[in-house]
Amino acid sequence: MSASTETLLTTPLHALHLELGARMVPFAGYSMPVQYPAGLMAEHHHTRRAAGLFDVSHMGQLRLVGDGAAAAFETLMPVDVIGLAEGKQRYGLLLTDQGTIMDDLMFVNRGTDLFVIVNGACRAGDIAHIQEKIGARCAVLPMPDQALLALQGPQAITALSRLLTGLDKLVFMTGGHYIWEGADLFITRSGYTGEDGFEISIPPTHAEPFARALLA
Repeated sequence: MSASTETLLTTPLHALHLELGARMVPFAGYSMPVQYPAGLMAEHHHTRRAAGLFDVSHMGQLRLVGDGAAAAFETLMPVDVIGLAEGKQRYGLLLTDQGTIMDDLMFVNRGTDLFVIVNGACRAGDIAHIQEKIGARCAVLPMPDQALLALQGPQAITALSRLLTGLDKLVFMTGGHYIWEGADLFITRSGYTGEDGFEISIPPTHAEPFARALLA
C-alpha cells in the first residue's frame, strides 16, 4: 500500500466497519472494507441467497439543476436524457470531446433536478469535466458528504420494507424520495450485483443508524 491511512478519506460508516471487524484497504482515496471475518465466499453466498449491505459512499453524487440541465447533460453522453421521464433512472457513458469513454454512470430525473452517481475512482475527474463542459448551462452541485448504501440480494425488499413503506411502487431503474427518522432518503431500485436491490442516498448523520437498523 502506497497510501497511508492518515491520508485516506473515510465514509460515514467507517467506525461501523471497524466495529464489525472489516479489513480496511485504500481504494479511490478512501479507507474501504475489502472483507469481514466470515470471509468472501460467505459474503457472496449471503448476498445471492438473502441480502448484503454495501458501503459505496466513496462514489460521486451530484445534482444538475436548471431548465437546461437535461439538454446540457445529453451533450456529454450517447444516451437520451431529455426524454427520460420523471422518477426514471438510466445508465450512461460519460464521453470526452473525442468520443472516448471516461466513465459509466447512473442518472435519475427527479423532476427538480438530475441526480447523478459516478464511480469513486473517477469522481474528481468526472465532476470537473461535467463542470467545465456544462457548468455555464446548469448548476453542477456535488454532494461530497452524502452517504450511499447499496442493499442487494433477493431479500433486499424484505429487509428494507421493515424500515420503510411504499417501496412496492419502485420497479427496476426507478427512484423516489422517502423519509426515515426525519431524514430525506433518495432510493433507486438498482445496483451492480445482478440481484434485486436498492441504492440509498442518505445524509451522513443518519447513515450509521440506518445501516444498523438494516443489519438488525
